[in-house]
Amino acid sequence: MTDTLRPDATIASGDRPATRPARPFFSSGPCAKPPGWDAGNLPHASLGRSHRSKLGKSRLQHAIDLTRKILHVPDTHRIGIVPGSDTGAVEMAMWTMLGARPVTTVAWESFGEGWVTDAVKQLKIDPTVVKAPYGELPDLAAIDQDTDVVFTWNGTTSGVRVPDADWIRGDREGLLICDATSACFAQDVPIDKLDVVTFSWQKALGGEGAHGVIILSPRAVERLESYTPLWPIPKVFRLTAKGKLSEGIFKGETINTPSMLCVEDYIWALEWALTHGGLSGLIKRADENAAALDAIVQSRDWLAHLASDPASRSNTSVCLKFAGDAVAGLDDEGLTAIEKAMVSKLEAEDAAFDLGSYRDAPPGLRIWCGATVDTADIEALGPWLDWAFAQARAA
Repeated sequence: MTDTLRPDATIASGDRPATRPARPFFSSGPCAKPPGWDAGNLPHASLGRSHRSKLGKSRLQHAIDLTRKILHVPDTHRIGIVPGSDTGAVEMAMWTMLGARPVTTVAWESFGEGWVTDAVKQLKIDPTVVKAPYGELPDLAAIDQDTDVVFTWNGTTSGVRVPDADWIRGDREGLLICDATSACFAQDVPIDKLDVVTFSWQKALGGEGAHGVIILSPRAVERLESYTPLWPIPKVFRLTAKGKLSEGIFKGETINTPSMLCVEDYIWALEWALTHGGLSGLIKRADENAAALDAIVQSRDWLAHLASDPASRSNTSVCLKFAGDAVAGLDDEGLTAIEKAMVSKLEAEDAAFDLGSYRDAPPGLRIWCGATVDTADIEALGPWLDWAFAQARAA
């Protein structure tokens, strides 16, 4: 359904829109399930079985194989399913690989700030810290790539993404450790140019939480086998044994017990992705959703993108801010009150769920536009945003 209302039509009338999004799931994690998903369609054979059984390991390996196929992961790279969601995967890389050479941490939103905190306060490795404010991107070409670099590809809480890989040097000495959790399966992440790539399947494919995926290049494996950190490594972070890579982790032999139900759910989503054009099809769906939301934003004077540069604007976690005369003079407290009122009213109407900004981000809205969302639901959302904004301003 295309939003053809004038920008002020719903605000002026105060009427509830006639049509709700069919699937009003706009959370940035866990994200919307793929269209057609039903728990009853998940395979049951592996449930109640040991993850170490022949069947359990084969299903974990199948998930790894499908991941490689869809994300175009080179045969030279290892893929492992690890505990702790994307956070666990990033920290696994940091705890096991950093400290061998100088480090640069890059942050332009909350999760990047978290990796800065880990490096500065937990590992205490005195990194060079490169930052940019919410809505902006630092000068990536100026980063010293002879240091190990930790960064996010897509800023989930700011809506700012790395636009391309042109800045990545082929002759760099350091490792590039990339948190790509809200980019994989929706953006063309250059896995072949990165040394560590992490994500959680609860983001772009709408899987269940608590499981992370880590992808290692040969350079990352070399670091793991040639360097021993000075600090203790928790068991759930250990990727080596007796100085060698624990190859079983990358063949379905997980470090700790995974949920086989979550694994089957992930496999279902991966197979759904294959039927929708693989990676290129997923990117196309996300781009179409982001374009539909951008059309809504451009036609309203009270709404604007937090990411000012379209070239680095996310097509998944699209972050918006309140703008224009309707909010003139309001401070962050006042803007936050509008945000909370809108989120509450939309949820009460079953029109949109979980689209408030992240707790550390500027007040506004965050609307997931990844491939598991249907464009028609983004289009149907526009009039509801108008209605909720008018209700919040009148309160």
